[in-house]
Amino acid sequence: MKPIWIVDDDQSIRFVLEKALMREDLPTRSFTNAREVLAALEGGEDEDGPQILVSDIRMPGGSGLDLLTKVKEKHPGLPVIIMTAFSDLDSAVSAFQGGAFEYLPKPFDLPKAIELIRRAVEESQREEVAEERMAAAPEMLGQAPAMQDVFRAIGRLSQSNVTVMITGESGSGKELVARALHKHSPRAGGPFVAINTAAIPKDLLESELFGHERGAFTGAQTMRRGRFEQAEGGTLFLDEIGDMPFDLQTRLLRVLSDGHFYRVGGHNAVKANVRVIAATHQDLEQRVKDGVFREDLFHRLNVIRLRLPALRERREDIPMLARHFLQQSAKQLGVEPKRISDAALARLTNFAFPGNVRQLENICHWLTVMAPAQLIEPKDLPPEVGSGAGETVAAPARAAVPEMPAAAVGGEAPVAMPVVAATGGWEAGLEAEALALLASGRHDVWEELTKRFESKLILTALSNTRGRRIEAAQKLGIGRNTITRKIQELGLE
Repeated sequence: MKPIWIVDDDQSIRFVLEKALMREDLPTRSFTNAREVLAALEGGEDEDGPQILVSDIRMPGGSGLDLLTKVKEKHPGLPVIIMTAFSDLDSAVSAFQGGAFEYLPKPFDLPKAIELIRRAVEESQREEVAEERMAAAPEMLGQAPAMQDVFRAIGRLSQSNVTVMITGESGSGKELVARALHKHSPRAGGPFVAINTAAIPKDLLESELFGHERGAFTGAQTMRRGRFEQAEGGTLFLDEIGDMPFDLQTRLLRVLSDGHFYRVGGHNAVKANVRVIAATHQDLEQRVKDGVFREDLFHRLNVIRLRLPALRERREDIPMLARHFLQQSAKQLGVEPKRISDAALARLTNFAFPGNVRQLENICHWLTVMAPAQLIEPKDLPPEVGSGAGETVAAPARAAVPEMPAAAVGGEAPVAMPVVAATGGWEAGLEAEALALLASGRHDVWEELTKRFESKLILTALSNTRGRRIEAAQKLGIGRNTITRKIQELGLE
């Protein structure tokens, strides 16, 4: 077991705690000030570091609160107990709210102090086991029969390069399935490139997929490789394929048929060695009947169809997924993971989750930021779940909420925040998003949210005007030069 580190300039306090912990068979290491602790952590003198840290609040050469802040930056999961005189109780409570496991008032009752330390040790050991399980967990979670069918299908397709069509409701995890298919395929060593065909205006989508030559259109100052070339030797995931413009469907069909394509403005064919996996939440057969999706492309994509179940079809997975997302969110934000009560889990399990797994992930992220205590109770759940109306409650639409940047979630897919209040609109979502970014310790919140706000406005306007910049600028109430400059600055070219 890793040692318990004791930090106090009072030798008698260190001596008493060392002897008491020794009788409990708990190893210790003592320090007289915060500088020694930080030097030991940075120097790696103890390979595994401390199991828990017990620190006085007032010491020469640095306070326990400063030490708490610095330790939590590098070891967010380490339980820290702050020892304090009664006169410092307000500071201790602030430390507790800022990440300390607990505070211990002086003079303390020794048996109670040892009981508190042992509780912190048990919590730390539980956390280590949970982290080991998460590290060993597969990229997808699910014990429900419907998910086991999906896993078996992925296994059967593991050595195949066949085109796969993934269907399922929005938020059910279609990209995760695509990534798993890539990871377990012969192309696993190549890149995995994903593009949401519904999120990019038509005039930009062609260049995004196939690239363009220099001078192909205004602003094309250099040659640019498209997603097909970026995915060379790997997998290209085309999400929301049902929304692809009809004329682009023709170009995609040609690539799938003969493996060649032309960059926009190009005259030389480029060979594509790419496996295509497509996904949609729409009924493609109906879209073929409606004449908005090519029947020949449908049959080309629909070689193997893999249906992903909605979360309400696998409710038994909700408790496991909720705990996983709470651990994940805490790690992303650098805070202590929160636990969830059985009553709160029961409320979640009975909820309809119209936004599926993504909505559950959003809720867990929201709870990590907004729940007031370490143990989440039913009253802490957001309004759309906390109403208790279960299946009859429809959650607010995902599109009304800003997205988290990939950098804030460890490079994973963006995480969106659920609506804070049922009638709060997008402003409430923005407020929750700002709180999450502020809690993560970032210092560019204004710049980050402004950039994403402007990007969303411009892309939406371009989509509305079918890529016509002058018309989009007029509708937004900005100048033509402004929209051109913003497109370049925001990387929307």
